[in-house]
Amino acid sequence: MTSTFLADKRSGPGTELPPPESVRARGRGRRRVLHWLTAVGFQLPALVLFIGMVLLPMLFALYAAFFRWGGFGMPSDYVGTDNFTDLFDNPVFLGDLWRCLLLVLLSLAFQLPFALAMAVLLNQRLRGRAVYRMLFFAPYVLSEAITGVLFSMVFAPDDGLADHVLGAVGLDGVGGLWFADPSYVMATLFLVMTWKYFGFHMMLYLAGLQSIPRELTEAALIDGASAWQRFRNVTLPLLAPTLRISVFLSVIGAIQLFDLVWVITQGGPDHHSETMAVTMFQYGFKRYQVGYASAISVVMFGICLVFALAYQRFVLRRDLEGATTTMRGDGK
Repeated sequence: MTSTFLADKRSGPGTELPPPESVRARGRGRRRVLHWLTAVGFQLPALVLFIGMVLLPMLFALYAAFFRWGGFGMPSDYVGTDNFTDLFDNPVFLGDLWRCLLLVLLSLAFQLPFALAMAVLLNQRLRGRAVYRMLFFAPYVLSEAITGVLFSMVFAPDDGLADHVLGAVGLDGVGGLWFADPSYVMATLFLVMTWKYFGFHMMLYLAGLQSIPRELTEAALIDGASAWQRFRNVTLPLLAPTLRISVFLSVIGAIQLFDLVWVITQGGPDHHSETMAVTMFQYGFKRYQVGYASAISVVMFGICLVFALAYQRFVLRRDLEGATTTMRGDGK
């Protein structure tokens, strides 16, 4: 009797019982569905654009690579893997692979170390360093078309600025056919690439350098470490993640290089500055051999994909560990 009275008293007016577990489960389910719908709503426009502008063209290029197709109508003349076989029998494409490797090696050996040296210099307390940073980064802001036209005039035979400068210092015989001589065209083209892109890598390195605590370098200085020892044992290891990303971007950029080459030389003279992207454009939009050009695009994609996966697996693995996040607010 007493227990019944106490139970009725606890459940009387003004007392709210907690909802049963089934009600709470339904509430959690509705919130989960709402979170999922919100995520889909935000991602759907980008997903539609990615599928329509990237994924479907890639799949169609893979499909067209197995046909002899001029770009009009639907592909119908199936040739199997003949386009790929002909591709690796083509001396121009084999030369493209060699020139791609050459640009990668030159970038790693000269462009990136130069950008790193300038970043270390401009990370010091120099007067006007903000102006220098802006000047060195400014070429990257220019479009490749503007850069190509600019250096076509700078290295114009006889009347270009480069020849006038060399003539003023008594080096008249050094200049000449900068982009027209097969012996000099790749070196001149790499010089233009360095001017265009080193500022981007320099800014990456500057961002990485500024994230390094000054206490570490000051402690090394107190311990008697020289400038080179501080750089090698403190700065360089802490800058390694930024360096790895910079190398990745540089290699991918060299594989896909097109704009500068097309504006300046269009692959000449006699294919000596041609890249894979330029060859693809020549066959696809000049000769209307779109199936063959699609095979080139598939090979380019395959090279980039294999390099990206291998680089992530063996080089970026430590940087990417623990880098994933979740959408839930509870951290689970």
